[in-house]
Amino acid sequence: MDRNGIRQAVLDDIPGMHRVRLAVRENRLTSNRITEASYVPELTVTGRGWVAERDGVIAGFAIGNLQTGNIWALFVDPEAEGVGHGRRLHDAMVGAMFDAGLSRLHLGTAQGTRAERFYLAQGWRATGMDGGDVLMELTRGDRS
Repeated sequence: MDRNGIRQAVLDDIPGMHRVRLAVRENRLTSNRITEASYVPELTVTGRGWVAERDGVIAGFAIGNLQTGNIWALFVDPEAEGVGHGRRLHDAMVGAMFDAGLSRLHLGTAQGTRAERFYLAQGWRATGMDGGDVLMELTRGDRS
């Protein structure tokens, strides 16, 4: 665990991460296409994840694809919002992805949500739309 209460996710964290994913109130899953099994390649093959814990329980998580630069997930349990877990997870993930040699990160998030405002406040730029999702990117230079 780093000094900010963030650590790298391991496979045993998946049930807690999925619990958080199902608990969020915005950007909710509308189908059962994301299952606990969906996390395995994201953590072991294509990317890396991070978790924030509160009293030994996963309060939030982030997963980034180290091959494509796609941000696969960043979610905080609604019961643990407002204490900085999202910002700390974001910073750990983005820093590690840039340290791994990526120069551009990208994601899509629903338009008009707190997530969209969060990413914009962290320096991400909107680059277009895909249906109802705002496409965003962050480059290494944006973090200077």
